[in-house]
Amino acid sequence: MKIVFLSPGTGSYYCGACMRDNAMARELMRSGHDVTIAPMYLPLTLDEAAIEGHDKVPIFFGGINVYLQQKMAFFRKTPRIFDRLLNSSRLLRWAARHSHMTSAREHGEMTRAMLNVGTSPLRKELDKLLEWLEKIGRPDVVCLSTALLAGLAPELKRRLGAPVVVFFQGEDTFLESLPQPYRADSWMSLVQQLPHADLLISPSRSYADFMRGRLGLERGRIEVVHNGIALDGYQPAEQPPSPPTIGYLARMTREKGLYILLEAFFMLALELGDTVTRLRIAGTATAGDEPFINQMKQRIANVKLESRVDWLPNITREEKIEFLRGLTLFSVPVTYPEAFGLYVIEAMACGVPVVQPEAASFPEIIAATGGGVCVRPRHVASFALAWRDLLADPARRNEMGRAGRLGVEKRFTARTMAAQFDLLASRLPRPRN
Repeated sequence: MKIVFLSPGTGSYYCGACMRDNAMARELMRSGHDVTIAPMYLPLTLDEAAIEGHDKVPIFFGGINVYLQQKMAFFRKTPRIFDRLLNSSRLLRWAARHSHMTSAREHGEMTRAMLNVGTSPLRKELDKLLEWLEKIGRPDVVCLSTALLAGLAPELKRRLGAPVVVFFQGEDTFLESLPQPYRADSWMSLVQQLPHADLLISPSRSYADFMRGRLGLERGRIEVVHNGIALDGYQPAEQPPSPPTIGYLARMTREKGLYILLEAFFMLALELGDTVTRLRIAGTATAGDEPFINQMKQRIANVKLESRVDWLPNITREEKIEFLRGLTLFSVPVTYPEAFGLYVIEAMACGVPVVQPEAASFPEIIAATGGGVCVRPRHVASFALAWRDLLADPARRNEMGRAGRLGVEKRFTARTMAAQFDLLASRLPRPRN
């Protein structure tokens, strides 16, 4: 099959959906499929090598272009050579590093426009994408990496005659952050556009059920394909770390539960009497995250635990694996309905037991692997007590570490993910000429 993924990039920090698309594309290509990933908005930022030919694919709906076209009618008529200059990868990466490019209100305008792109001021960008897809040869399947791109589905089907696959990937959190009336309008537009998709895929059963209820979809409408990773390099450490170390690997934000993690560590150290365990915090940190990060650092200083807390922002894949292999336990106390949580799989692949909220996708993943425990969501003491008990029980930790690694090998690899997708895609209708 000829498969095209349309994947929104971030330009400056690692994106779980981008890495999922790249890992899946790599495995599908190994199986003999012709796969292309076309970046949307900003360049893709990956922690492993991109698929062959990625550097020859242009960026569509470039972030600077769509912002200007949304705000000023003049830019909807500029020549394409001018648009290509604004779509320079170097320029877009610079813009992504130094600004959010839009306010919350303008994110709302853009989201609503993209979910109704066929009749929006961004029609020029849609035509460019459709012409390029026709030029490279009509695909057998077009995959939209997030449901926020569902507005593309009607025109993709009309112009290309190809089936469209829509992946869910945590859209509810973004949509709920929009101001009114954009929030309600965008949810309504999503409900209207999803029927144009031939296949809807969620990375977990919990998120499929959540979005099915939120969108009023019929039971069975959303298929589940668990996210997976390429296991190259992921191996448990030969010896446990000394001193014991608790780790966090995710974007450094309040929503990911970083403040809960810190408060639980303070309780472990100051109330439960742990005098040796360290805390290591790694993951994406953007310019917009710095105020919150500085607040958390000040909170650590206030309780005089700076010497036991390490910060490792924006690490590479190799640094990430080294980081994970140096942990005793792993936790990301997310406060919202996480669609999957790839970081949990990465920790388990390194034989590290996880302690996660008993919510969203985590009970599903832990039940499938046996690689950790779930505790009361948003509850500081529950995390601290679970850490204390596991730190005192090396035999139980070892058992969880082995089970987690084996569970990932069996259920959560990129190869398994691609095979499940391939099976579903093979049942889709063939493209119309």
